[in-house]
Amino acid sequence: MDIAVAIVLLVLVAFVIIVLVRAVRIVPQARAGVVERLGKYQRTLNPGLTILIPFVDRLLPLLDLREQVVSFPPQPVITEDNLVVSIDTVVYFQVTDARAATYEIANYIQAVEQLTTTTLRNVVGGLNLEEALTSRDQINGQLRGVLDEATGRWGIRVSRVELKAIDPPHSIQDSMEKQMRAERDRRAAILTAEGTKQSAILTAEGQRQSSILKAEGDAKAAILRADGEAQAIQKVFDAIHKGNPDQKLLAYQYLQTLPKLAEGSANKLWIIPSEVGEALKGIGSALGGAKDGQPAEGLFGPDSDGKTAPAQARTAAPAPATAPAPAADSAPGAGNAPATPEG
Repeated sequence: MDIAVAIVLLVLVAFVIIVLVRAVRIVPQARAGVVERLGKYQRTLNPGLTILIPFVDRLLPLLDLREQVVSFPPQPVITEDNLVVSIDTVVYFQVTDARAATYEIANYIQAVEQLTTTTLRNVVGGLNLEEALTSRDQINGQLRGVLDEATGRWGIRVSRVELKAIDPPHSIQDSMEKQMRAERDRRAAILTAEGTKQSAILTAEGQRQSSILKAEGDAKAAILRADGEAQAIQKVFDAIHKGNPDQKLLAYQYLQTLPKLAEGSANKLWIIPSEVGEALKGIGSALGGAKDGQPAEGLFGPDSDGKTAPAQARTAAPAPATAPAPAADSAPGAGNAPATPEG
């Protein structure tokens, strides 16, 4: 009898424990649970402690209310120009209504995947390969609009849809690489030509400015040299006139200047001016004295005051340069002393 009572008590304790376990439920944060009473939707449990009626209420698996990220495998898509590209998609969605996500769709993740694939084929099918590769934002916006509209009645909100990768065929990739390489080479050639053009322009401009400045410098230098020579000649002329040279000094200076005509290694013939005889006559007259009380006449004649002044210089009449005179008859060759005139 005692054993039977003990067994009954154990059964009652076990039953109470089972009832408590099935009656008391704790829902974690960011989770939601759907309660069915006798097979019919009764309510949605929020996070916290909840008491259920054992064997009457049934709690379905909890749903995650956080935003979820699902990456779908690559899907083959045909573009407008009949090229097959492989596109990977990533969908960001969140369950907003636990009841609709439980009763309106059997598997909302699979439904989102299939809807993404079909919508992606419709959107990309109206674009060529170049537009598909460069219009990701447009494709993402169209996908998000279609998915958000379709999944709204499922209690799901699609926040973002991203194209993770668009892989064209390998042959198309090789062609695109060649095209891009050719385009880069063309741009590099254009930039090189532009640089060469600018360099040539700047070089020519620099040479022009340099030539102008050099010409201006040469002109100023020539003017300064001419001014210096003119001042030197004027000073020499003034010094000669202030010194009041006589006929002997002028004749001597004239004869000293004659050997300079033969200077230089290129001179083969020394042409003696016709004034040499007059200069020598002047020196001879000066050394021998005046005849009959008359002043000596040479290269320069006397002036009205009795002072010797330079006569007007006569134009030298050089001998013909084509055929030099014989050495025995007239002036000697280059480098020799001038012949002594008669008288």
